[in-house]
Amino acid sequence: MFKFSLSIKNSSAGLLTLFLLISGFSYGQQKGTVKGIIQGNVVTTQKEAAENISVKLKGTSYGVVTDKNGEFEFKAPAGNYKLVVSHVGIKNQEIDVVVKGGETTVVPVITVQITASALKEVTINGNKTNKFVKKHTDDVQKIPLDNLENPQVYSNITSALLEEQNVTTVDNAIKNVPGIQTMWQATGRSGDGGAYYTSRGFAVQSLLRDGVLGNVSNTIDLINVESVEVLKGPSATLFGSALTSYGGLINRVTKKPYDTLGGQITYNVGSYGFNRVSADVNTPLDSAKKLLFRLNTAFNYQGSWQQNGFSRGTTVDPSLLYKVNDRLSIQFDAELFEGNNTIQPIYFFSYGATTDQLGATNAKQLNLDYYKTYNNGDLSQQSKSYNFFGVINYKISDHWKSQTNFSSAYSYSNGFGPYYYLMSKDSMARDDQSTRNSWQKQLDVQENINGDFNIGKLRNRFVGGLDFYRVNSDQSFIEGSYDVVPINSSTFNYTGFNKANLSAQYATGGYYVYPYIFSSNTYAAYASDVLNITDKLIAQAAIRFDHFDNQGSYNPTTQVKSGMYTQNAWSPKFGLIYQLVKNEVSLFANYQNGFTNENGLDYTGKTFRPEEANQIEGGVKISLFDGKLTSTLSYYDIKVQDIIRPYNATLNIQDGTQLSKGFEAEVIANPFTGFNVVAGFAYNDSKYTDISPDINGTRPTTAGSPYTANLWLSYRLPKELIKGLGIGIGGNYASANDVLNTSTGVFTLPSYVVLNTSAFYEYSKYRFSFGVNNFTNEKYWTGYSTLNPQMPRQVVGSVAFKF
Repeated sequence: MFKFSLSIKNSSAGLLTLFLLISGFSYGQQKGTVKGIIQGNVVTTQKEAAENISVKLKGTSYGVVTDKNGEFEFKAPAGNYKLVVSHVGIKNQEIDVVVKGGETTVVPVITVQITASALKEVTINGNKTNKFVKKHTDDVQKIPLDNLENPQVYSNITSALLEEQNVTTVDNAIKNVPGIQTMWQATGRSGDGGAYYTSRGFAVQSLLRDGVLGNVSNTIDLINVESVEVLKGPSATLFGSALTSYGGLINRVTKKPYDTLGGQITYNVGSYGFNRVSADVNTPLDSAKKLLFRLNTAFNYQGSWQQNGFSRGTTVDPSLLYKVNDRLSIQFDAELFEGNNTIQPIYFFSYGATTDQLGATNAKQLNLDYYKTYNNGDLSQQSKSYNFFGVINYKISDHWKSQTNFSSAYSYSNGFGPYYYLMSKDSMARDDQSTRNSWQKQLDVQENINGDFNIGKLRNRFVGGLDFYRVNSDQSFIEGSYDVVPINSSTFNYTGFNKANLSAQYATGGYYVYPYIFSSNTYAAYASDVLNITDKLIAQAAIRFDHFDNQGSYNPTTQVKSGMYTQNAWSPKFGLIYQLVKNEVSLFANYQNGFTNENGLDYTGKTFRPEEANQIEGGVKISLFDGKLTSTLSYYDIKVQDIIRPYNATLNIQDGTQLSKGFEAEVIANPFTGFNVVAGFAYNDSKYTDISPDINGTRPTTAGSPYTANLWLSYRLPKELIKGLGIGIGGNYASANDVLNTSTGVFTLPSYVVLNTSAFYEYSKYRFSFGVNNFTNEKYWTGYSTLNPQMPRQVVGSVAFKF
């Protein structure tokens, strides 16, 4: 296994290098002498971005199609040309342009008369665009910014990639991001925040939607998601500390209403009883097309690949957009989820037990039955997540605009949560942690002022904001120890761990209650400016101030509230971009900050400070051959300081540290017509220093595997053969992961390679897809100080009708 893991690591890094070389060679053979750059923007008569519009120099092969923002950019030799703007269903436009060697020609905004439905009917050909790339984002810096202008590292998973892989959840979408690894699937319990991932050595969750609060406690369906943005590194300056981690954040960019009737109905089916029916329906509600409505909804059922278990849920996401006039628009959205599920088996280590007592140091040494749940399958819970959003966009002037955001999140759960403690490799304790009508409410209100203006010849892109965030929790966890059983006995009846027996035990008072009742408010202000110092040199400076008000925790037994405190924190951020080759190669560096509020007193009686993380990072971003080859290579170094650790048996001191450094690489390429590549590699080195003796110098259990890699290859056959037919193959690699790493011993989850494949066919308004996830039937484990078995081979298929 060691030799195999090592070869995978070497081949992962070598594979990325090979793609760069092959892509560069292939493009180098195609590229002519380029003397200047042409930039511009195409909009509809309704002032909406016109995507997939062909923009070409008449009589030449130079040209592109516009991106999701209606923008275009390409190179051509110096000279006088006719710029031809064309699309199915519109009259071609010809515009005179002059291309000057070594300069950028900006074409005035081009307006085309075309409906949104006509735009959607165009299928992007592989030889025209790198369909898995989105070079532009509005959320990463809270201002519109291209990737090559952005000093922060982030990945963007596009809807084209999600559709091609037949992906329906955020968990599966995340597998396309370098350095991200799932540790826990969502439990569905109130306040849990859905699945836990690891990034750059720290736990992270998908808590943001369109850049604001969007917490969902269950597995998040992608029915209303246009793309997924994963930001890397501490990001508290613009997004605060409550919804981010030192490893970054995950932001879901949602689908938006448009001005024609259209949509898609899809049915998915797969192994283990998987059934999913979804619909995306859009329509204008008035003849002037100022009031637009879109509804995304899905029903999911997934049986268990193990002995028993299930997950059932319904998602309803309506969106209403009112375009009051050219300056003002108002949008209201909702995310409504209700479901019922059993929690997939999670195995913990018995507190204080050593690996010698366990009799195992590796998951393969345990006698656990991979397919057993060790209960009768009726220990389920009810879950709800109700989120509401409002946004008001107002154009103050040509250079300034206002955006007001309102977001509320409500999560609820009631029911059983079985889990297990490993006593030895042959025995376990069966326990339950139920929630009793538990709920958590969150509220986020933001006001952002954006400006794009010049001071002299220096362009400034500015955002200033005020942010109010409130958490109100009324959760009650009921814990009961049921029994200790042999792990793998052919004669033992495991079905006694069930709803009736647990309910009877709780009726006699055989349980502990852990209330989690508290409230807190955070008041924040932030400002950021991206400054074009020269045509190639860009700098960013940002600062945030937080005032945190913990209003205390309530004990329902004593009816006393305690633990009230306030805390202030500053969070700076700096970035630098130098475009070594204008619009093609950017060198970047950043300093980013994050923090965590801490309650209590140290051994001297002094109030604790916020724990703080600081990142230094540098690297290169490229976008070559008209965007057909994009890549980000980065090295980062994160230091967390002021970690609280024991000073003696009863008191604490705040001087612990954690170090995390590593390398990440992402390549997205379209080397030749119809062939696309998404590849990633990451290495992370994390350790505790100056901390509790039992973990000092060790790798944190939140850090996941030191080496990870992802790959997806797809090929769409030329239309001369079978138009609309394509295939894809790829997967993920993770090296061995120490989920127990203390003085009591080290317990390791083995490395794994999980491979997936898909085939798809598009004809007229129909799309058919077939795939196999984990087609080698790899038995593998993930964990977060735990062991969590993962799904073996699964066959999936879908049929979609677009209208």
